[in-house]
Amino acid sequence: MRVTLFLLILFWLGCTKSYAQTIDGIAFKDLEYLEIVGKAKSLSPKQFIGIEYGQEKTSLLYPYKNTKIKDAEGNVLEFNYMIEALNFMVRNGFEFVQAYTSIEDEQSVYHYLLKKKKQD
Repeated sequence: MRVTLFLLILFWLGCTKSYAQTIDGIAFKDLEYLEIVGKAKSLSPKQFIGIEYGQEKTSLLYPYKNTKIKDAEGNVLEFNYMIEALNFMVRNGFEFVQAYTSIEDEQSVYHYLLKKKKQD
């Protein structure tokens, strides 16, 4: 009985913290849509990953460079691949809508559009 109660409490805490994550200090629960943007890094197999949620761009070259994503504990997260960022966002209340690719400076830029899941 104690183990079951303990597991239920842990599950409940996990559910209540699921929207404690933030982007630039804005809680995920306050966003309806967002876009994950990915570009190849020079001389690296990793990608530059940014999040677009309607904020002002900080530079022309890397407009999402200063986007800070924090987990429930307040730790800043960095993603190296699009799928890594997508998995994180899905685990935290968003669902995939659409993907497309654009070309900027002869380089592919990948875009994943997500929306907040509806609460039952």
